[in-house]
Amino acid sequence: MSFSAKQWLTKIHDLPLPPKVRIMNVCGGHERSITMAGLRAALPSNIELIPGPGCPVCVCPEEDVYAAIQLALEEKVTLVAFGDMLRVPVNVSKQAVRSLEQAKAVGADIRPIASPLEALEIAQRADKSQIVFFVTGFETTTAPVAALLAQGIPDNLLILLSGRLTWPIVDQLLATGQAQFDALIAPGHVATIMGSQEWAFVVEKYHMPTAVAGFTSESLLAAMYSVLRQLIEKKCFLDNCYPQVVNEQGNLTAQRFLQQTMQTVDANWRGIGIVKQSGFQLQNSQQDAKLQLTDYSKVARQRMGTMPAGCDCAKVVLGNIYPNQCCLYGKSCTPRSPIGPCMVSDEGACRIWWSGGVHNDE
Repeated sequence: MSFSAKQWLTKIHDLPLPPKVRIMNVCGGHERSITMAGLRAALPSNIELIPGPGCPVCVCPEEDVYAAIQLALEEKVTLVAFGDMLRVPVNVSKQAVRSLEQAKAVGADIRPIASPLEALEIAQRADKSQIVFFVTGFETTTAPVAALLAQGIPDNLLILLSGRLTWPIVDQLLATGQAQFDALIAPGHVATIMGSQEWAFVVEKYHMPTAVAGFTSESLLAAMYSVLRQLIEKKCFLDNCYPQVVNEQGNLTAQRFLQQTMQTVDANWRGIGIVKQSGFQLQNSQQDAKLQLTDYSKVARQRMGTMPAGCDCAKVVLGNIYPNQCCLYGKSCTPRSPIGPCMVSDEGACRIWWSGGVHNDE
């Protein structure tokens, strides 16, 4: 039997909850669903829902964005990237080009795309002209790129890869012993690719209630009810509340493509630093734009990995503060003129909160 959102809310309200419960939702898509459905206001007031690190645009290293901008400006290439990346600012002077969008405005050949297949089509139509595909995202986005690579790409298509795995940042956050949450809602789309069992470490290693959720209010509330029950009954386990598309093993074909074309390495997260075994790296060096073209990510990047002055996006990503607790939120940083990456992406918590009507610091 499946319950409606209203029924799940009733079941949650009927639970003998402790005075305060903090639940982190890893995925930016979850945060968008929670905010747009008004779930925070509908839940008991002693339940805190904390946005987590699941926004790939927000954690893409500043030096990688800078490298993409410089490749587009300085090399004779066409650069293609997922649309959200075009507005992400980098740390340069106000007179310099600060984003791919600005680089495009001054004449660079930059094209937003929505699918890896679009990058392939552009390369095939370009004949011998050099195309660079700036790839950002987590496992869900990186797997289709791996499939494209496994099937073979034209010689004129190079990959500037900045893909990340989701679970290592959660592991690192919990390993500090300073995580400010009591239970975890794991990302459904990532689990679709990698399997729900990838999140078993949260229960086994840290004894924290965990549930995989989809993106409807019903699935999210079912996951919340599950972890709340686990807390109350002191019985932690991994619950799959998105069985329509998620199983224990995940998509084995997608995983095989990732293993064939990429390897995992220690990687930088913007404003956070190096997270062990959290990045994807191409196995074929002939397809790597950093190796085949000038690697601008290592040139004069004295502030590598940092956020702009006054920006607290890293604290938001790690769940240490809420978006509207950043001193720039809604003042100098808005969706129209973003300073930090969390105000750019549709999966960034700051952008989501602003779009959801939170325009003050209360």
